[in-house]
Amino acid sequence: MNELSSRLNRERRFLVLLGVICLALIGGALYMQVVLGEAPCPLCILQRYALLFIAVFAFIAAAMPGRRSLTFFEALVVLSAIGGIVAAGNHVYILANPMVSCGIDTLQPIVDDLPLAKLWPLAFQVDGFCATPYPPILGLSLAQWALVAFVLTALLVPLGIYRNRRRA
Repeated sequence: MNELSSRLNRERRFLVLLGVICLALIGGALYMQVVLGEAPCPLCILQRYALLFIAVFAFIAAAMPGRRSLTFFEALVVLSAIGGIVAAGNHVYILANPMVSCGIDTLQPIVDDLPLAKLWPLAFQVDGFCATPYPPILGLSLAQWALVAFVLTALLVPLGIYRNRRRA
């Protein structure tokens, strides 16, 4: 039982780290928006929501006492990451094909009507276009970095569950 407890604690520490990283990524996006003047598009905002959901579910999972509740919230983390993969993947496609539009006219009212857009408009309201190219960071666009982060999350969380519970 002690080994299981140790493994679950390692899993919980990973989830807390994941939540902190997601909040830091949102903070970085806000820095780029406010300080560098890079306006967020509808897909950028959807990626922020995915990061926020991952962080919230990861923190809740880390606080859960039992394996089942921990696993349930980890599943929500993975589902949020999959949502992020869809948004970031679409954004990467649009950046690679500039003639394609993200449909700011179509997506903007939907994204801007979400509750957090009204509660915290600076962070969750659309103000830009998905095809706008911003300077890459270490050779990748922000959408590509987001896609990498979401894919890693969707792969590493289930891998951690398997690794930490296979002999439990």
